[in-house]
Amino acid sequence: MADDKLFTLSIIAPERIFYEGKASMVELSTSEGDVGIYKNHIPMTLLIVPGIVTITEEVGKRQAAIHSGFMEVLPDKVTIMAEIAEWPEEIDVNRAREAEARAERRLQMRDPMLNLNRAEIALRKAMVRLELTGQK
Repeated sequence: MADDKLFTLSIIAPERIFYEGKASMVELSTSEGDVGIYKNHIPMTLLIVPGIVTITEEVGKRQAAIHSGFMEVLPDKVTIMAEIAEWPEEIDVNRAREAEARAERRLQMRDPMLNLNRAEIALRKAMVRLELTGQK
C-alpha cells in the first residue's frame, strides 16, 4: 500500500498508549453513528460510544473494543482518547457475561431511582466485549 494513503493513528487509554501506527482506515461507533476515516478527512472531533474499532493496516485488519471517549480527526492524523481500550485476548469472557447479566437485571427492575442510562451503557460495553471475542 502506498504511504500516501496512510495516516498516523493513536489510541490512548488512561493507563497506556494502546495503539500507535500507520493505518489506511479506522472504523468505529460515535454518537453520530458509525464512521470510517481515511487519510485527508476533513478535521473534526467526535464522541465515541462503546463499540468495536477496526483498524485497517498495510498487512490486514485488527479489531479492539473501545468504550467511550473522543476522537480528533486531522487530515494526516487521528487521535482517539478512550476510557477503555482492549484487544480480544485481554477480555475476560466470564466477567463480561456477568456484567451483561447484571446490566440486564438492572434494566428489568425499572426502578425510578436507578440510572437507566448507566445500566444501558454497562450492557453495551459487555455486549461489545462478547461480540469482539466471538461469544455473542
